[in-house]
Amino acid sequence: MKEANRVVPLVAAAQPTQFGLINLLKAVAAQLIVLHHLAFYGPMTDHAQPLAPDLFDWLAGDARIAVQVFLVIGGFLAAKSLSPRGAPGLSDPLGKIGRRYLKLAPPFIVAMLLAVGASALASTWMTHDSISSPPSMGQLAAHALLLHDVLRYEALSAGVWYVAIDFQLYAVLALLLWGCGRLAGKRRLPWLMPAVMTVVVASSLLYFNLDSDWDVWAPYFLGSYGLGALAWWASDPLRRPRSVAVLLLMAAVPTLLALTLDFRSRIAVALALACALVLFGRARTPSNANAAWSLVGRMGKISYAVFLVHFPVCLVVNAAFARFVPADVHLQAAGTVLAWGCSLLAGAAFCRWVELPIGRAVSLVTVRVAPQPMGLKG
Repeated sequence: MKEANRVVPLVAAAQPTQFGLINLLKAVAAQLIVLHHLAFYGPMTDHAQPLAPDLFDWLAGDARIAVQVFLVIGGFLAAKSLSPRGAPGLSDPLGKIGRRYLKLAPPFIVAMLLAVGASALASTWMTHDSISSPPSMGQLAAHALLLHDVLRYEALSAGVWYVAIDFQLYAVLALLLWGCGRLAGKRRLPWLMPAVMTVVVASSLLYFNLDSDWDVWAPYFLGSYGLGALAWWASDPLRRPRSVAVLLLMAAVPTLLALTLDFRSRIAVALALACALVLFGRARTPSNANAAWSLVGRMGKISYAVFLVHFPVCLVVNAAFARFVPADVHLQAAGTVLAWGCSLLAGAAFCRWVELPIGRAVSLVTVRVAPQPMGLKG
């Protein structure tokens, strides 16, 4: 299975704030991914398709472009974390890469075990291409190491390629920052990393992204991810307007050239998202500003969990409707909506009971084992 500063009022200064636009984009993109997989894999949507054929066709096809939201936002937030000002240099890159793995992989592994169980249950109720075969130990190990696509193992759930690619992209950015720091030495070269990132974006969009054989490796996606990183550096409120304009050109010129030579809607969407993040990506909203933004914040918070667990949930609902519910267009459409709602509930539960506790445990461990700066006592 294959396949990114508004001033906060003083009265809200004590309230926790979030990146409002980023939460909104993540929330919407997560819903589109769920609906895309429901429409693409079926079988409920195969029966419901006559109700809205154009909508289901769009969900099964073009809705997958929503993954560009996660790629661009991933680069935006990775740049924020690893190099807020775009300066070259990064201490302990392997440690940061290891911490990224510990953030992504443990909940991913739990979700894959849920997917194995869901496939086993679904196979008792229906026969369908979306059901995975019982996994081998090598297949499970490859998933745990985020190497399933690289090693050409069948994915245990839909969309899991993205988790492995996100890890690769983060590792590439960390190593690029480290390498540029070594190259710069003691010299102050504030434009070195943006220049290197521009070359990386151009290389990805003009070569790697044109060859689907690269779609299990980071270079295929570095165009979109790099646009997100450049967007973070360009949105720095401390930058002079001229510097912002130069960074915008560094992002736009290779992208527009790539689109001129071979137009790809997903890359056009990535460029539009990067521009939106330059303008509004750092805008903060209080987490309890109003009911709507509070909901957006919660939906953004659980987006990774929804991404991980939605397919096993949808698979079981599909199988149950295939076995126990007549193939009536309205009943199957209701099943599609039910699977969508159950995916959100399961994502919220997974976030609360799996993702967040694992994240807290990893944070405690990494803080305890992190090397202390010279001159400080633990």
